[in-house]
Amino acid sequence: MLVRAIGHVESGIDAAAPAESVASIESRIVLDPSMVDGLLGLKPGRRMTVVYWFHRSVGYELLQHPRGDRNRPKRGVFALRSPHRPNPIGITRVQLVSLKKNVLLVRGLDAMNGTPILDLKP
Repeated sequence: MLVRAIGHVESGIDAAAPAESVASIESRIVLDPSMVDGLLGLKPGRRMTVVYWFHRSVGYELLQHPRGDRNRPKRGVFALRSPHRPNPIGITRVQLVSLKKNVLLVRGLDAMNGTPILDLKP
């Protein structure tokens, strides 16, 4: 299996944050310039799904406390949004705010600064 990054995230998020707290934050997705033709047809205002790699995630456990809160009972990793997964892949629905060449401004992306982007889907 071969997966490669098509771009990266530029955001003000440098540490893990709950998805709810980043709903209004705007981030930039900077695509490799060779991917620009793949953006044809995207329009600001549309919702899209961003697929990315949890590049800072190390290891995983099948049972985890939600958000690391030991006061909450453990749940299975597939019932959580935890970045600590067998394959550290994340997905988030975002709002496309603007698009200029290879840079997409999006709202609601819960990915940290420098996160590799794997794919974009309408």
